[in-house]
Amino acid sequence: MAENNAQNKAKLISETRRRFEAEYVTEKSEKYDPRDVERLQQDDNWVESYLHWRHNVVDETLKMLDESFQWRKEFSVNDLSESSIPRWLLELGGIYLHGYDKEGNKLFWIRVKYHIKDQKTIMDKKKLIAFWLERYAKRENGKPITVMFDMSETGLNSIDMDFVRFIINCFKVYYPKYLSKIVIFDMPWIMNAAFKIVKSWLGPEAVSLLKFTSKNEIQEYVSMEYLPPHMGGTDPFKYSYPPLVDDDFQTPLCENGPIASEDETSSKEDIEGDGKETLETISNEEQPALSEKSNPTESVSKKDENEKVDSKTKTCKKPLSVFKGPLLHISPAEELYFGSIESGEKKTLIVLTNVTKNIVAFKVRTTAPEKYRVKPSNSSCDPGASIDIIVSPHGGLTVSAQDRFLIMAAEMEQSSGTGPAELSQFWKEVPRNKVMEHRLRCHTVESSKPNSLMLKDSISTMSDKTSEDLYLQFATSRCETDCSPH
Repeated sequence: MAENNAQNKAKLISETRRRFEAEYVTEKSEKYDPRDVERLQQDDNWVESYLHWRHNVVDETLKMLDESFQWRKEFSVNDLSESSIPRWLLELGGIYLHGYDKEGNKLFWIRVKYHIKDQKTIMDKKKLIAFWLERYAKRENGKPITVMFDMSETGLNSIDMDFVRFIINCFKVYYPKYLSKIVIFDMPWIMNAAFKIVKSWLGPEAVSLLKFTSKNEIQEYVSMEYLPPHMGGTDPFKYSYPPLVDDDFQTPLCENGPIASEDETSSKEDIEGDGKETLETISNEEQPALSEKSNPTESVSKKDENEKVDSKTKTCKKPLSVFKGPLLHISPAEELYFGSIESGEKKTLIVLTNVTKNIVAFKVRTTAPEKYRVKPSNSSCDPGASIDIIVSPHGGLTVSAQDRFLIMAAEMEQSSGTGPAELSQFWKEVPRNKVMEHRLRCHTVESSKPNSLMLKDSISTMSDKTSEDLYLQFATSRCETDCSPH
């Protein structure tokens, strides 16, 4: 069944591409941005998102692509940047991304009270909406978003139905599949008639995505930690610009500090070795293989274990989930899987592989720095090498689908040092446009989920384990899973 569905999807994608090229591009090529046309031929997910929104009806999908692509060229969406938006509008704080709902979807805030209906500025405001959505879409390909219409303290001069309709169209036509829901907070009663019109714009299938709330209901969708005080929340966030409001990624709390969790004893060697990561040398065509380490004091059993793991890693398949970036390949590609507290599988693994000819510096940041210990979180990776990063909840805190991790990477000069001082100076000086970024979501699963993404809690309670033991057991677990028949 799954195979048939995949084949049908592939056929629909292929037909959509072929017909769009033949029936639209040949006649309207000047109306489209060539970059969008090229992306349509290469990005299966993008084509599938339009097909999904049009219930896999190719004729309707083609019309939607035509309208969307013409809009993208009219608004120069591919070229939108901070400099495209008037500074006063960015400083106003009426439209921005911040926080997550209870399902882990990003919140897109529209503070209606800051919007004054004005034909002179409406185009700039529409571009600001497009700027944020395009920025988000490039980072979180396909992950839904929740629109927060904050209508508190709103007067009639803030009501602009043309602007509302534009926002609706963004999700109906321009960014299909991205809308999780629209949460409307504290709507004035005088707006009831206007929102009947909004419902007609959404259509019968999307009307259910409208959620009208007050202080009493809004916590059904967003927890207190991401709600401002006027909504009954505890979020201390206050909008300011510059810089752009981003995902609030911060250094993990326990990056290099003392560990106060239940595995304190077994972690001492790991903490001391944060800057001495285990690397796996690879070729362009072969999978990572553990390089053997010679130590005269090692026991025979330890050598046997090394040889056993080395043998297994050489025959491992490629990871099933890999994001292939220009500097690093990152596994898993999208989600970090943590086991439940009951299952005892509370740690997870991120594997970075340097695919460049230079040293790549990397940093790991998280939206919940108080929750996680990440080791290493700030280091470098040699050309053609791989490195394992261990992520563990701190002090028994609960993993949430709202939590995010950001991996930042940038190439270094061959002559650059890679010590803590050199890395700190490097990150201060590296241009923003030279930094690769990739985001990972968190997901909690039971112990039956992929062992290749988890580290058994029993490992952390063995005080006699060294960081090398930890690495070897991780590699063994990952390879046994990846090498098993599927």
